[in-house]
Amino acid sequence: MDRDSSSVSDGSSEAGGERGGGCCSSPSTRSLVDAAGGNLSRTVSDVSTSAFSEQCSSVSVDVDHSGPFEPTAAAVAKLIARSSPASAAESLRRLSIKPRADVLDRRSTDDELELVKERFSKLLLGEDMSGGGKGVCTAVAISNAITNLYATVFGSCHKLEPLPAGKKAMWTREMDCLLSVCDYIVEFYPSTQTLPDGTKVEVMATRPRSDIYINLPALEKLDAMLIDILDSFQKAEFWYADAGTRSFGSVTSSSSSRTMSSSFRRSAHRNEDKWWLPVPCVPDAGLTDKARKDLQKRRDCANQIHKAAVAINSGVLSDMEVPESFMAVLPKSGRASVGDSVYRVMLGADKFSPEFLLDTLDISSEHDALAMADRVEAAMYVWRRKASGSHGKLPWSKVKEIAADGDDKNVTLANRAESLLLCIKHRFPGLSQTTLDTSKIQFNKDVGQAILESYSRVLESLAFNIVSWIDDVLFVDRSIRKLGDNLKP
Repeated sequence: MDRDSSSVSDGSSEAGGERGGGCCSSPSTRSLVDAAGGNLSRTVSDVSTSAFSEQCSSVSVDVDHSGPFEPTAAAVAKLIARSSPASAAESLRRLSIKPRADVLDRRSTDDELELVKERFSKLLLGEDMSGGGKGVCTAVAISNAITNLYATVFGSCHKLEPLPAGKKAMWTREMDCLLSVCDYIVEFYPSTQTLPDGTKVEVMATRPRSDIYINLPALEKLDAMLIDILDSFQKAEFWYADAGTRSFGSVTSSSSSRTMSSSFRRSAHRNEDKWWLPVPCVPDAGLTDKARKDLQKRRDCANQIHKAAVAINSGVLSDMEVPESFMAVLPKSGRASVGDSVYRVMLGADKFSPEFLLDTLDISSEHDALAMADRVEAAMYVWRRKASGSHGKLPWSKVKEIAADGDDKNVTLANRAESLLLCIKHRFPGLSQTTLDTSKIQFNKDVGQAILESYSRVLESLAFNIVSWIDDVLFVDRSIRKLGDNLKP
């Protein structure tokens, strides 16, 4: 919604010229043409507005008629001077004159209203602009809208700096529109109502749904805290260099001592696979103790926000129903899913340790970790389905209660697979969503759960990025201080 409003289309003036001039479209302006004596070789829109503004500032009865355009200019000036500011703007609009301050500095409320209408129209269409009814459901449409809004506002942010005012306004305005749906998601509960004659009757009253009532205010608070963390970097002791051409030391130091070699630039990057990102730079002596402590404090705060967002997101995903499409493609056995070696460890050990099992596995990248998580999660649901089938297809919570004191192999394997999956997610906090999570989001039809899941997911991503950016600055600070210590005699 953040569109450029620095200019206004001149189509109205061109159209007015074809019809004999835009100034002849109303009786009041027609009288102006009569007062000018018909000597008009240009439309009024071609006359500079500076002449009008000067005459508006000092309204005078005596007008100089030395030029062919002065009578019309004087008449327009009197018209605008007698009008209120609102009618003056309307007069300028009818005359196809651009009110420069309004055009360059701010956008009209009508334009914002039209943009909001456009957003909600797309949501109602379910991302199917043809209107043929082939769009996604409302829950998926709102989830995609929140995800796309986050990508638009924060997708180009790679530095610890305040968010631009335009993007901050866009994020606040559009998130308020998307979250306003939750105001109408309620649940019924029995209540009593007293009639005017004193009779008490039982009625069903409404209140916000419990999951939204608990999680949505918490997410909004986490959102405000993350924006505050970014705003706190208004004045910082570090800065950023791009493409390896900037200096790495202080601005006042000599260029010979500030030039950064390629080897040191490689050491300044914590992630070699993201070489295109800007590199944080610190003074020659490193950050001050106060700045370092403030950075560490903000990092701890962002890390706690990340954990809270992950907890909310995990809770919402666990409450979503498992799609039938996911259950239909599960393997026939959990052993075939996790492999023989992992299966023997999970079944044979008296005291199962998921950390020890992860240490023995060859997981060298996030791709391997995600693949392992998918296999373990699939095996977990295979064993859950078998355990539920042997107990009359009861829910999993009831099956665990019944088999708590028994010796059901499927229940034991399912519990151990769940602990192994949690351990994988804990060891790889930036892990992408598993196949089951993406299936739940894709086939979910609960609008409230879709909003909570997508909102917590984008806040989780933003908090993780802030922690990573702070770690980059602290890493460079340690590197520059270590380099300085090595150069000392």
